[in-house]
Amino acid sequence: MNKKISILGAGESGVGAAILAQKHGFEVFVSDMGVVKSKYLRVLELYKIKFEENTHTEKEILESDIVIKSPGIPENASIVKAVREKGIELISEIEFASRYTDAKIVAVTGSNGKTTTAMLIYHILKLEKMNVGLAGNIGQSFAKQVAEENYDYYVLELSSFQLDGIVSFRPNIAVLLNITPDHLDRYDYKFDNYRDSKLRIGMNQSKSDYFIYDANDKGNISGLENNPVNAEMVPYGENIKGVTYGVMNEKEIKMNYQNDSSAVTIESLALQGKHNTRNSLAGGMAARLLGVRKTNIRNGLSSFESAEHRLEMYKSIEGINFINDSKATNVNSTFYALDTMTKTTVWIVGGVDKGNDYADLLPLVREKIRAVVCLGLDNNKLLNAFEEEVDIITETSSMEEAVNTAYALARRGDNVLLSPSCASFDLFESYEDRGEKFKISVDNLG
Repeated sequence: MNKKISILGAGESGVGAAILAQKHGFEVFVSDMGVVKSKYLRVLELYKIKFEENTHTEKEILESDIVIKSPGIPENASIVKAVREKGIELISEIEFASRYTDAKIVAVTGSNGKTTTAMLIYHILKLEKMNVGLAGNIGQSFAKQVAEENYDYYVLELSSFQLDGIVSFRPNIAVLLNITPDHLDRYDYKFDNYRDSKLRIGMNQSKSDYFIYDANDKGNISGLENNPVNAEMVPYGENIKGVTYGVMNEKEIKMNYQNDSSAVTIESLALQGKHNTRNSLAGGMAARLLGVRKTNIRNGLSSFESAEHRLEMYKSIEGINFINDSKATNVNSTFYALDTMTKTTVWIVGGVDKGNDYADLLPLVREKIRAVVCLGLDNNKLLNAFEEEVDIITETSSMEEAVNTAYALARRGDNVLLSPSCASFDLFESYEDRGEKFKISVDNLG
């Protein structure tokens, strides 16, 4: 008799897991508490996969041998509690897919920069003409690609939610960029819980694997003290005693491995800004460890185009620059964004607060921000944090209103920056939806 798998959530990861499970002979049931989007509905019907929407039928789900949980479903959901109480194996799509591939895996996590860094590594490996897929928290799901492709390598962008559901998942190369407070609402508002979740990326690694990490990041260091890793440690950073692998200064980044060094000037990097220099160094080190030629690493680092919705210079109207940083869903991402602003800025901020502390932003707000435009259903925390720091702070309830207000407040030569610091789910489907609506609203200005 075939084993039964139930999959909670009929989004990208859930439907991908369903396809892979069906391929390997499982009896598959997909359950979504909401409405299944039409593009996923068509796939489920095409593959004749049994599913339900707008409910979780507990009796059917609890008859499963394995339950796969989509990353957006929290641990305190009643169906998740019921699965755990029954003792059914509960895993993530990442864990499930990893059981059906022998490909080498580069896994990237961090509070900020993981999408950019994963895409950068993928870009470099493609230049080397390696047979590589890009998955995880980006693009098509890992499971769907394992089911339908035959890649030799995968670059995976992984969130803490995805890492929470791993059991035996083991990347050949793990990349830990940074750990700063984020998603604390999912971790009992305890930074240590969130930090330890990130360190799960290296928990199954062996001495034959590599663990690349930013040795300047305090969250990384405290995390490694509490979660030791067996892999070969590959630190990178600046002005750190003993760091010999990845080194950066004001002029260049240098990647050293096996008595061989490769340097790239900061000026030639496609990604500018200090945080992006770190991302470039991490990506370059991952490529070095995979044996990519120096020429392709240099070319990749200089030719890469950044991810959409991440500090995306979208359009200039009447001398005012509109910058889409919708992917900035936490304070640290917005810190990076504000730090890169070289012009006076009107800042659009707000959404679903995840336990944010805005104190670190105050010096940058005082220095660079002309006005704050709050965009969300509940802006009280933002108002309390910034009303004493800027001359103008206002509330809006739609993207169109926010963009129109920001345009009216900005002057020629200013930036209008959408960098929300918050999740998008109060007014938008996702950060992508928020970013697209920002661009549409800017287009409507003229």
